[in-house]
Amino acid sequence: MSFLDQMLVFSRVAELASFTQAADSLGLPKASVSSAVQQLENRLGVRLLHRTTRKVVLSDDGQAFYDRCRDALADMDELQTMFQLHRSNPLKGRVRLDMSTVIARQVVLPGLPDFLQQHPELHIEVSSTERKVDLVREGFDCVVRAGKVTEPGLIARPVGDLRMVNCASPAYLRRLGEPQSLEDLAAHTLVHFAGTLGTRPTGFEVAEGDAVRSITMAGAVTVNNAEAYQAACLAGLGLIQVPFVGVRDLLAQGRLCAVLPACVAAPMPLSLVYAHRRNLSTRVRVVMDWLHVLLNDHLHAD
Repeated sequence: MSFLDQMLVFSRVAELASFTQAADSLGLPKASVSSAVQQLENRLGVRLLHRTTRKVVLSDDGQAFYDRCRDALADMDELQTMFQLHRSNPLKGRVRLDMSTVIARQVVLPGLPDFLQQHPELHIEVSSTERKVDLVREGFDCVVRAGKVTEPGLIARPVGDLRMVNCASPAYLRRLGEPQSLEDLAAHTLVHFAGTLGTRPTGFEVAEGDAVRSITMAGAVTVNNAEAYQAACLAGLGLIQVPFVGVRDLLAQGRLCAVLPACVAAPMPLSLVYAHRRNLSTRVRVVMDWLHVLLNDHLHAD
């Protein structure tokens, strides 16, 4: 295995903190991955990884080498693809993305067939989760993220703002009536959302100028993903506060109803987030440009 291939294997092990997951990701036997890292360590004369039966951790030398590795691999990828667009050749390779289930289902996956028809040799991996993924460790090229981006080493490319809406099911409103003011919320229930179950939900949020007011509400159900959040509301378990793009069709069909339109949560900034590096590969830039236009079109449609 070449030095470059060994660097690639080592980088994936470092990102995933697992020889097994790295082997699955690269489509290689685990023994080959372990051998490649060992050969790289012998070549460099340093220990790059501390291995135990439970986890794999970068050594100090391994962290320094990984930081340089990441930039070097990005540069090599750029060199291999920099002339493809000018030769009218299709872009090749994998681009790994992460986004919420709603964004994936409502926006990105419906638009993907046309994009892949233009670039048939691209392979797009789409992860759909509500948790905040670790871009570097988990090997994501780009993440579509709602909310502020605060992690060091990440770059956020703004797309726009997600308009928020309060929703309830028709059955829920028939049972408890439609709230006309914030004071009426005392007689209503909220479907609570918590990214990590066991943490305290924020309550019903209302934007008041530059500030955000949170109103504590009763609620018998707490969920940790967008699909369950919508399903709980459709089942009549309480009010929810969601980006309009995620419930637009349900509102149009009458399966959900908008309530308290003057008392909504603050818009959520939507960004394309990627790890800081000197260069992005051509294929990642092309995918990000497509995502930016696609998401922006939906925001303007809302």
